[in-house]
Amino acid sequence: MFGALGIQNMSILENYSVLISAIGALTLIQIIQLIVADVIGILSKHTSGAIVEANHDDLLFRASRVFANTNETIPVFILASLFSVLVNASPEVTGIAAWVYVIARVIYAFCYYANLKTMRSIVFGISLLGLIVLFITGVYAWL
Repeated sequence: MFGALGIQNMSILENYSVLISAIGALTLIQIIQLIVADVIGILSKHTSGAIVEANHDDLLFRASRVFANTNETIPVFILASLFSVLVNASPEVTGIAAWVYVIARVIYAFCYYANLKTMRSIVFGISLLGLIVLFITGVYAWL
């Protein structure tokens, strides 16, 4: 019984390796975003724990929002990913959708750091599209 389970688990890891790599990349991105926000806070002599004033002209505010905004979408990404794997959705489509989301989040971060508001909104839409495709792929497999 356990041997068969191990083979099945290995198959899942192999089948969804692209999705899993996107999850790993997102983890690294989140760590980098946290470090960037912390370094900017230190360089700007911001008091640790103090509220960052809402001002899009302030790089510290933008860096804090990048980290927070990614945190807000990660639960949806993880749930859609897990759902897709559990219902045996297309590994190819889930992998592509996951990487669309991850790459869009990286571009989104750079747009936010650079205060490119319109481009940031467009790229957010692309990341949202990746999440929607990931979820719909799971729904399709489930039905």
